[in-house]
Amino acid sequence: MTVLDDIVAGVREDLARRESALPLPELRARLSDVAPALDPLPALAAPGSSVIAEVKRRSPSKGHLADIPDPVALASAYAAGGAAAISVLTEERRFGGSLADLAAVRAAVDLPLLRKDFTVTDYQVVEARAWGADLVLLIVAALDDDTLRRLHDLARELGMRVLVEVHDEAETERAIALGATLVGVNARNLKTLAVDADVFGRLAPLVPTDRVLVAESGVGGVADVERYVAEGARAVLVGETLVKDGDPTAAVRAMSGLVAAGGAPR
Repeated sequence: MTVLDDIVAGVREDLARRESALPLPELRARLSDVAPALDPLPALAAPGSSVIAEVKRRSPSKGHLADIPDPVALASAYAAGGAAAISVLTEERRFGGSLADLAAVRAAVDLPLLRKDFTVTDYQVVEARAWGADLVLLIVAALDDDTLRRLHDLARELGMRVLVEVHDEAETERAIALGATLVGVNARNLKTLAVDADVFGRLAPLVPTDRVLVAESGVGGVADVERYVAEGARAVLVGETLVKDGDPTAAVRAMSGLVAAGGAPR
């Protein structure tokens, strides 16, 4: 069993408990009270690098990262630094996140929010919107084609954008065939947790220029953002570096608005 398989198995167990407590019809009923989703695409597609700043307490690869007793304070610091969107991890077992974090940030920050989780069922997509998310993450490696398309279409029907995450050439082809507008290239292999900083540069040329490329993992500072931008990224998703930084506002600001030398190649 890979690391990804193990994470998804735990996600399904936790999901079963939530679904038992709040069945899908009741969850859907809550959507009528939720404000329309915000569209992150204009900011993510704008000239210069955009930052999706993440509220992230821990990870399977690095363990404990930060306590984050007040996710609202961290999200507000990101917003002050010019983040284009905020990612809130809601997976509990490996990342220490929760839907409560998502709800708290939604109530306090008016930026688009990404629910960062291992989404494998319709229930989770509806759940994301019901708790105020504007984007959902779909990891191609965790889904077959039929499920990937169904969840993608459902998210779009609910007004959300979808960040479709890929790790290799075959997954990139599947994302393009899906019609993904936001394609996230993750330098971390979720089956082994190894990071390969060259993955983004290898996969970026496979993505049509009318799609928005997001670089995920391997962002340790401004130099990494500059490299990703030079290779075609319009946005970077950053978690560990920001939660460990003593001044997340300044860190986000420094990573934002960067352009490739001579102009962006995409």
